Amino acid sequence: MSSSRFAVPLLGLGQAINFASSYYLLGVMADPAARATRLGTQPLFLALSVAFLISAVLTPLAGRCVERFGGARVLAVSHLAFALALGVLALAPNAAVLCLGVSLLGVGMSGGLYGTAFAIVVEMQGQGARRAIAAVSLLGALGGALGWPISRAVLDVVGWRGAFAFWGVVQAVVCMPVALFLLPRRATSPTIKSVNEPVRWCPAMVRLAVFFAGAWAVSTAMGAHLPRLLSDLGLDAATAAWVAGLMAASAIAARLIDLTVLHRSHPILTARAAALLHPAGAAIASIAGPMAAPAVAIGQGLGNGFLSVASGVLPLTVFGPDRYARRQALLLTPARYFQAAAPSAYAVAMDVSPYVALAAGSLVCLVLFALTFGLRPTDQRPSN
Repeated sequence: MSSSRFAVPLLGLGQAINFASSYYLLGVMADPAARATRLGTQPLFLALSVAFLISAVLTPLAGRCVERFGGARVLAVSHLAFALALGVLALAPNAAVLCLGVSLLGVGMSGGLYGTAFAIVVEMQGQGARRAIAAVSLLGALGGALGWPISRAVLDVVGWRGAFAFWGVVQAVVCMPVALFLLPRRATSPTIKSVNEPVRWCPAMVRLAVFFAGAWAVSTAMGAHLPRLLSDLGLDAATAAWVAGLMAASAIAARLIDLTVLHRSHPILTARAAALLHPAGAAIASIAGPMAAPAVAIGQGLGNGFLSVASGVLPLTVFGPDRYARRQALLLTPARYFQAAAPSAYAVAMDVSPYVALAAGSLVCLVLFALTFGLRPTDQRPSN
């Protein structure tokens, strides 16, 4: 299809916008919205945890819909869901409706983030989709690098309601038409029998699900607490905020490394790098003191970048393209639940000591690293 040539940049643009208007939205918008509605920021972040839970519940359904109807249509519905949630946020008359709008972001997150975009690439390229997946992930990382500055700039001009409305309009006017009319459609449709056949769990799927759950939980916890963690390690508040930005830059660098250097290697190496980089940064900061605190942000950012690529490529390599969308949705569902709980759990460790928090995250990552040795590089499983 002629549109296939532009599919990767279009998917990457959509992912950047989706992340900027969901995962990274409250980083800038929580304080002004909370003040205006006489609400503390904590209830808003609790609502974001509810959004993760909603996403976890709906992710398997999204995977089934991708398998039945194709990824482009599911992505279009997700953009609409994001637009409606952002509209609720922009028009919220009180704190309760504001929290409702944040929670509703979970509907769009269930089918609008990397899983569906990767499935579209696999629909197009099959087993050879690794570089395209890495490219979509690289472009999607701009949602973290540019989402906060764009939200801040719009907020300064039109206020918090206008900023929510801005992202809602972008979702409805830019992203949804792109998904409906410019993204390629799947060439063939699956049979009803194949769609209705369940994907059965096997030991390799369990290992991958545990790996992604633990890794994304650490990533989400660090994203929520990194500036505070850096302050507790000895940096002043202004320096900590600047250093925290290295995480986004490092995540982009990791994706670029995988796209250009590691694309011929087995993705299990990418997964192992994702697991080891957080402990490496934590160890450097713990041993060398406050001057080495940036190692935490850099290590976590690099790990995040490799993790996003591994979450798309490793299931494809281990199981092949058959039923990719549904299987990957199942693999990532536990991660959504762990993401919902991770910020609160990490806060408990932070209250004890920043070094206890770093040690806890590192221990999880080292366990995940060990799990990857149960996945054989040539492992191929039956389709169901």
